[in-house]
Formats: sequence, C-alpha cells, structure tokens
Amino acid sequence: MPATDLDSERDYADDQFSAQGVFRTERSKAVCAYFEPGQFIPVHAPDSDVTVVVQSGRGIVRDGDTDHAVEPGSVVSVPAGTDRGVRATAGERLEAVLVTAPPPTDAEHEPVRRGLQNGEFEP
Repeated sequence: MPATDLDSERDYADDQFSAQGVFRTERSKAVCAYFEPGQFIPVHAPDSDVTVVVQSGRGIVRDGDTDHAVEPGSVVSVPAGTDRGVRATAGERLEAVLVTAPPPTDAEHEPVRRGLQNGEFEP
C-alpha cells in the first residue's frame, strides 16, 4: 500500500494549483493539492464523488450552490454530478488531500482546463 505525507509531496506552482498524485486505481484516486493564495480548481461536475480533507490554510469548497469555508481539519464530501471546486483564500496557502471515486475521465476535466486557461473559477 502506498504511503506518503504532505511534506514529501509539497510542490507549489506560481501559475496554478499543484496536484501530486499519490494513489490511483480504476476505483479511486488520491492527490495532495497545493494552492498559492487565490489559486483554485475551477467548478466542474464529473461523475465521481470527491472528499476534500484540509491539512493547512483556509479556502472554500464549492458543493453545488453552497460554498463551504474550510480550514485545517475540515472535511467536505461532494457527490458525483454536483458542481464542485476548491479555492484558496487570498493571502494564504491551502493544502488538502482530495480523494475521488471513481477517478474523473479526461473529458470530464475539460472544464477544469478551460477554467485554468481563462483564469475563471466558474468557467
């Protein structure tokens, strides 16, 4: 079984959030995600459940029409097919572990790519 910690995977990027894959099967995927202040994963609605576990920093996790304010220790789960996104608070880095089941397809991540390219949280 793979094991890691946020310290060993930590990798921030200036242009967009960084996701370090730590585990993947056909049934699930786990990534360590690192956000500079204001960085985000654009809102999208893949056909997979996601659980976000915040390790440090503050931000929001979109769950449908609700924005959950998150901080260290927060856990937010969003069901498949529901709009979701993650954004770090301005002025503060955010670190979280995201587990999706099943892993989203490449096509389901098109809104994420488009949102990052256009700098839009809600593409």
